[in-house]
Amino acid sequence: MQVAIDGPASAGKSTVAKIIAKRLSYIYIDTGAMYRACTVIAKNHNLDYGDEKGILEAVASDGIEFKTEGGEQLVYSAGKDISLEIRTPEISANVSQVSALPGVREEMVSLQRKMAGSTNVVMDGRDIGTTVLPNAEVKIFLVASARSRAERRLLDLKQRGIKSDQTVEEIEADIAARDYKDSHRAVSPLKKADDAVEIDTTNMTIEEVVQSILEQIQKKL
Repeated sequence: MQVAIDGPASAGKSTVAKIIAKRLSYIYIDTGAMYRACTVIAKNHNLDYGDEKGILEAVASDGIEFKTEGGEQLVYSAGKDISLEIRTPEISANVSQVSALPGVREEMVSLQRKMAGSTNVVMDGRDIGTTVLPNAEVKIFLVASARSRAERRLLDLKQRGIKSDQTVEEIEADIAARDYKDSHRAVSPLKKADDAVEIDTTNMTIEEVVQSILEQIQKKL
């Protein structure tokens, strides 16, 4: 069983995907974290975020690895836990540019498909249902207002202990800009798959979203 959960930034994809994977004992793969890790690697190597060749070489050198510790999924690169670093405002502001690089997307999509393999998997991102797992049995497309997503992003940063001087209005503007970049990039743009079920999470609780998706999965079992 392959469950693909797509949608724009801060629509709640990762949160609900983790819960669903845990309840069903499926493998969870956070593809957004992989592109964020590529962006951190570029930053740590002092590379321009548009330097495709340099970033690919640095990623090949440092590697990206998921580890589960204490029930939490952590992201490692070059032997270092970068789970918090990938969520910082600088990385959020530049991940769209890095993830739009054709070579980076090709490399990450190949890795994501290998990770999915032939196991039961819940994968979230922006092009899972359209590009990474086009034959997924369940495809979900989460949407929410830019304002509600900005409020969630600010709360998430506080809960993670990541300091940000941005106001909710500034975060909302950043999210709107990222929506535009992600949906207008040339390679694998953010797009709802024709056979995806759209869920507007603006006024829903996490549990309500989880239950809606579990109902869709149940139909396919």
